[in-house]
Amino acid sequence: MIAIVQYNAGNIRSVQNALQRLGRPSIVTYVPEEIERASHVIFPGVGEAGSAMKYLRDKGLDVVLQNLKQPVLGVCLGLQLLCRHTEEGDTRCLGIFDAEVKRFPPQDKVPHIGWNNCAALSGRLLQSIDPQQDFYFVHSYYAQTCEHTAAVCDYILPFSAALEKDNFFAVQFHPEKSAGAGETILKNFLAL
Repeated sequence: MIAIVQYNAGNIRSVQNALQRLGRPSIVTYVPEEIERASHVIFPGVGEAGSAMKYLRDKGLDVVLQNLKQPVLGVCLGLQLLCRHTEEGDTRCLGIFDAEVKRFPPQDKVPHIGWNNCAALSGRLLQSIDPQQDFYFVHSYYAQTCEHTAAVCDYILPFSAALEKDNFFAVQFHPEKSAGAGETILKNFLAL
C-alpha cells in the first residue's frame, strides 16, 4: 500500500487521483504506523513551511519521516521540507537533503508558475525522461543546488528541480499535473 502523508498542506487529493489513474491504491494518513508499514510514501504539499513543520512536529511525523527506509517522494513543499532549512518563516526542516531553501528574488514573476524543462537529469527517479519534456511548477521558494541535485531548472536562477539521496527522492514540480512526463516520474518511483 502507498501512504500519502496528510499534514497541514494541500494538493493531497490530486496526488491520490494520479495514483488511481495508474491503478495503484493508496491511503491518506497521518498515523505513524500506517506510514511506516507502507511500501512507498509520498510527501506532497502546497502551503506554508512554518505551519507545516509545526504540524509534523506536533504529530511526531518529523521523526517518522526522517527514519523511513522505504522509498519516499517529496513533492513541491514536500521537497522543501526535506531540506535543511527554508527562508519561509525562518524554518528548520527535516534535514534529509543538505540544501537551503530560499525565496526567488523579485527579478521576474514570482511565484514561478508554469511549464519548464529540466537539465542535468540523473538518478533513478528521472531515468527515461527526455530533457525536452516539461513539468508543471508552482512555487515562490526554491532549493539551492547541492550534491544531491538530480535535475536543475532555470527560472531567474538555477535551482534543484529534483533531489535524490538513498531512499529519499523529491521534485519541486508537480508530477500529478505534468501529463505524460509526470506519469513516468510516478511510475519510476513506484517501481523502486
